[in-house]
Amino acid sequence: MTVLIGMFMVMGSIIGGFLIEHGNLATLLNPPELLIIFGAASGSLVVGSPMKVVKAVIASFASILKEGGATKAEYLEMLALLFIVFSKVRKEGLISIEQDVEEPGKSPMFTKYKSVISNHHAMRFICDNLKVIITTNMPPHELADLLDIDIEASAHEEMLPVMAIQKMGDALPGFGIVAAVLGVVLTMEKISEPPAVLGHSIGAALVGTFLGILLCYGFVGPIAQNLEIKVKEGEIMFYVIKTALVAFVGGAAPQIAVEAGRRAIPGHDRPTFAELEAAVRK
Repeated sequence: MTVLIGMFMVMGSIIGGFLIEHGNLATLLNPPELLIIFGAASGSLVVGSPMKVVKAVIASFASILKEGGATKAEYLEMLALLFIVFSKVRKEGLISIEQDVEEPGKSPMFTKYKSVISNHHAMRFICDNLKVIITTNMPPHELADLLDIDIEASAHEEMLPVMAIQKMGDALPGFGIVAAVLGVVLTMEKISEPPAVLGHSIGAALVGTFLGILLCYGFVGPIAQNLEIKVKEGEIMFYVIKTALVAFVGGAAPQIAVEAGRRAIPGHDRPTFAELEAAVRK
């Protein structure tokens, strides 16, 4: 919703100011120049990106209107799940969770936490690293390094479409100039026309530069920033899981391990100590 509000503010401010100065809105409505600018910029994205990145760019536009990051309730569910896992391991040993991590979709321990089981990336991260803990005797510092590698690899993949969109946005002013030059070329073909006709043609040509800059700084650039922030917010959940896992492998009690994970949550989404305690007791 905030994305739509922002886009409305951008267009409302520009069009409103233009109309206040008694501008002719029809002059700005130039579909051929919009086709040249946006079509060429989209083509440059395809030229500069492998097909998997192009597909990721298309898929990422579906998430623009969604809120990024996890909510306090989702963090609480994740910490409660980790507490249950750690408690079972403490009581029954690591082998007791082997079947749960092999088939989390069929595990009563996992499936009771709907927001966690629906987060496929987080579930893969938890289960893969619990398998490592079950099958190896890895020291906590080595486990922490392994988890960092996993998080960085995932973040790199998530950032590829963001970088492609940003590059596309950076190209838009240039293609706006291309459209403006083409408009000037067309104007020169009308050099024998009266000044009123030439003025209209030159004005239409300059709209190309206007559209390129507007699309870059008003829409495509902010969209790339929006997606980048969501990638960064999505990483927080992985750092929460990492902190709790490393603390538990280091010998912390289940309650202390999930408390360590709670401290990795930013302040505006971080549950209180009492809220976490109530969640794990429930």
